[in-house]
Amino acid sequence: MSISERTSHHLGPVSRNSLFCLVTITMFVVSSFFFCLHTTVRPTISEHSILPGSRLNALADRWTAPLHDESKFEQSIITDSHPMSPQSRSEVENANKCNPDKALLKVYMYDLPPEFHFGLLDWEDKEQRVWPDIHGKLPVYPGGLNLQHSIEYWLTLDLLSSRLPDRGGPCTAVRVDNSSESDVVFVPFFSSLCYNRYAKAPPRKKSKNRLLQEKLVAYLMEQKEWRRTGGRDHVVLAHHPNSMLEARMSLWPAIFILADFGRYPPNIANVEKDVIAPYRHMIRNFVNDSAGFDTRPTLLYFQGAIYRKDGGIVRQELFYLLKDEKDVHFSFGSVRRNGVTEATRGMHGSKFCLNIAGDTPSSNRLFDAIVSHCVPVIISDDIELPYEDVLDYSEFCVFVRTSDAIREGFLIKLIRGIGKDEWTRMWERLKEIERYFEFRYPSKEDDAVQMIWKAVARKVSGIKLRVHKMRRYARYGVVEEMNPKPFPVNFA
Repeated sequence: MSISERTSHHLGPVSRNSLFCLVTITMFVVSSFFFCLHTTVRPTISEHSILPGSRLNALADRWTAPLHDESKFEQSIITDSHPMSPQSRSEVENANKCNPDKALLKVYMYDLPPEFHFGLLDWEDKEQRVWPDIHGKLPVYPGGLNLQHSIEYWLTLDLLSSRLPDRGGPCTAVRVDNSSESDVVFVPFFSSLCYNRYAKAPPRKKSKNRLLQEKLVAYLMEQKEWRRTGGRDHVVLAHHPNSMLEARMSLWPAIFILADFGRYPPNIANVEKDVIAPYRHMIRNFVNDSAGFDTRPTLLYFQGAIYRKDGGIVRQELFYLLKDEKDVHFSFGSVRRNGVTEATRGMHGSKFCLNIAGDTPSSNRLFDAIVSHCVPVIISDDIELPYEDVLDYSEFCVFVRTSDAIREGFLIKLIRGIGKDEWTRMWERLKEIERYFEFRYPSKEDDAVQMIWKAVARKVSGIKLRVHKMRRYARYGVVEEMNPKPFPVNFA
């Protein structure tokens, strides 16, 4: 008997089956290798399922990551071992560009003199141009508490860049040269910065803040765009609660972009006519947050001014109710010294963060909590919230009526009753929606700049309705309501 025969005899049918399986598996592996090699030559969106694990993870991150990770993802595509084809890359680049023809909102912007906008940032141009070169070094908005009301800066830059050929996107609003083609007319007055810098004046003299408001009103009343609709299609920035207290009585038909309605009577500003915009948060984002329920030691956090007037009196009452609770942090704090660093550390280590009414119904503390993924507990009965017509805040916030919050034991019992599963759902939702409250230049899809423009766009149909109704009897010369009279002002 030969060696092969003896071997076959001893191994029997089991060995033959094993050898057959081995050959089959080897052929499958080899064919799979060539199949993968072939399909990675020109990967497309439909072929992602066969890409290596690192590539799949990068693409998954692209669909779920916050917008501030966008550049990281784009870089991962460029440096990936399986680069996109020129055609695929071109499609991605075109999708991320601002296409003026597809913009949701057409905006005509007045070329106001620089003293109303970038001149307030000490910007001067030797050639006497109205606007800075946005390809060059941009004027810097001042830091500190000024930043929380800086929406005027971001919205103006967004419009100035909206028609540039290299502008990223997609974009929501685009600047047009002809006001008759526009949906709204934008008034680029940096009113919050003007108030913060120039509200004080020597005795018996008008402040620069007030003088510029008077000049603005006089300018607008002379414009054909204002007279055409009585100002109803104009967008006026008044984010700081005190920023337009003189001009508001004359400009009331316009859309005001506000932080809240705390300093405005309802016939001047209201949720039907105007837009509530977020504050720019002051503390740092919680990037790569994995600090879940069990790793945030503080149950409830508040740090800020405790003694306030008007609706803010509730802060003092809550302080005395909560100050002795062992896992509650409730203390005075400000942005001075290490205030921002301390607040960042505190919010990042807390499950819930109190947002209590102050002198006005809103504060930037809410938006600090959102980017900290610290579930906001809102105690402010009159608060209006940004984009609430499209965003359900109850998915990531806890709302408590003031009358309930100041009942002894009510608030702490309510918060302690929220379990890990419910808190985790709100925490995950916070990480999904924080991008809506980020101010950037250039702006990105669904960041705060784009969300504010979308909120303005949702007002356009209401504007057209009011203007059309005013024109019903225009042929008979009855157009008094088109140019409404200013409300009487008492500055005593």
